[in-house]
Amino acid sequence: MNTIQPRRTQAERRAASRTALVEAAARGIARHGYTRLSLADVAREAGYTRGALYHQFPGKEELALAIVEWVTETWQAEVGHLFDIDADPASTLIAVARQHTVYCRRDIAAVMQMLQIEFNQRDHPVGAAVGELIDRLAARCRRLIMAGRRDGSIPPGPPATHTAQAYLAVIEAVAIAVAGHRPHDVELTERAVRGVLGLS
Repeated sequence: MNTIQPRRTQAERRAASRTALVEAAARGIARHGYTRLSLADVAREAGYTRGALYHQFPGKEELALAIVEWVTETWQAEVGHLFDIDADPASTLIAVARQHTVYCRRDIAAVMQMLQIEFNQRDHPVGAAVGELIDRLAARCRRLIMAGRRDGSIPPGPPATHTAQAYLAVIEAVAIAVAGHRPHDVELTERAVRGVLGLS
């Protein structure tokens, strides 16, 4: 028996097209970078016209900012929520690192790395948005490292700020170097993170 699907509202259709365009643009930046991103290619890959794209995003900068927001939301839902688990700080940092590696198996995961490389100066709105995101993440890691040193789950070591920066650099580097090599990517990330945190 066939059931008739209710017609989507205009707001639902707009949200679906926006998501499709953002995901297509994220894949494009992950593959080619922001500078070489073609809005015509983004529209075509997403299954929309350029007019539909420009109806949602006035230009490439606005589209890139939407990507940063979208990646932030998806990463928080899939990885960042682990910061709130009821575990010792060392276990939390390891769980975040492992799940981040799983997240980076997706074809869009490299988009933030590409944006960070292209906008290494914060005098551009996209660079500022990426920088703010990284700063917030580093602050969360720093707080956990300090808490772990207080409760004994993380041994003393270099300043917590530097350790947090090294932690983030390591999880990004390993995710890039062994992308898709399951399950070793997760195991190697954990080993690297344990080294940075001074864990056995």
